[in-house]
Amino acid sequence: MDHSAAFLKIVEDTKPKVRECSIAEAKERMAGNPGVRLVDIREDREWALGHITGAEHIGKGVIERDIEGKIPDKQTEIILYCGGGYRSVLSADALQRMGYVNVCSMDGGWREWASAGYPVDL
Repeated sequence: MDHSAAFLKIVEDTKPKVRECSIAEAKERMAGNPGVRLVDIREDREWALGHITGAEHIGKGVIERDIEGKIPDKQTEIILYCGGGYRSVLSADALQRMGYVNVCSMDGGWREWASAGYPVDL
């Protein structure tokens, strides 16, 4: 997907503020800690086409509104992903500003996870 220069600038400006993890690190974290919450922030239509096994869906458009009801403990480890790792950076920053202290944006997102042959639900 082609992204506009302005969008990419916002993402690049935000990246230093958030922790990113690779798909391999995310998979390892989930295997080692059953309390990790994997959150797909893509649009509803993207989620319906397929998502990472074990993920829950809270779209980027509503995550700030809904996160405290779904994950009230701000110490919970949360791994966010989107299609390629751009929107999840922006959402990770928003959650951190809301007081969540253990948030990671999965670099590479859904596309890299699925390409690696990791578990998905279609």
